[in-house]
Amino acid sequence: MSKILVIGARGRAGKAAVAEAVGRGHEVLGITRTADDGAAGDVTDAGQAASAVGNVTDAGQAGSAVGDVTDAARIAELAVGRDAVIAAVYDGGADPSEFFPAAARALVEGLEKAGVRRLVWVGLASILPTAAGPLLMDTVGYPNEYRSFFLAHQAALDIFAASSLDWVSVAPTGDFNHADPTRKGTYRVAPPNAAELISYADLAIALVDEIDHPAHRRTAIGVAV
Repeated sequence: MSKILVIGARGRAGKAAVAEAVGRGHEVLGITRTADDGAAGDVTDAGQAASAVGNVTDAGQAGSAVGDVTDAARIAELAVGRDAVIAAVYDGGADPSEFFPAAARALVEGLEKAGVRRLVWVGLASILPTAAGPLLMDTVGYPNEYRSFFLAHQAALDIFAASSLDWVSVAPTGDFNHADPTRKGTYRVAPPNAAELISYADLAIALVDEIDHPAHRRTAIGVAV
């Protein structure tokens, strides 16, 4: 059993990560910005979490706490004694060019202070290289109205790359499947493809796998079903 910190536990990716990790028997602390966020959502009960991920006999535990991902001191406090951290963070009220680098800097400082090396970051397909070479966001026809958001995510990865953390960024190869959120129970690592969809539940399998059996280090990957 691992002790895992999930930052952004109220969001869809964070909730799915909590459910997946608890279902595998891990001890999870879900972090949200405010006390009324319901950090672990509807998976605070271990039995519910086990049911969410399928045939699991030894479910773990989920707790919750309040913390800001841009507060390095708070991150350090919450991360002490943890084996790994999953960060699925977003702030719709902040400038992404400021928020994501600030979050990355705080994670680096806080986790290094706490002695936690493994960080699994929920990333973006748009900044992954395609099979042909160019980044997905640089391919012909790819929508770029959110390019500043894409570049902000890349800035965060650049900060991780300059640190001592054992990090990995995991993103859908395309987008999330909102029409069919069910857990298929499998995934594959692949280059980005804007047409591909994956559920949050299946992305969560990849996130927790990168803690249970780390296969990618200090790099960004895409996953698809």
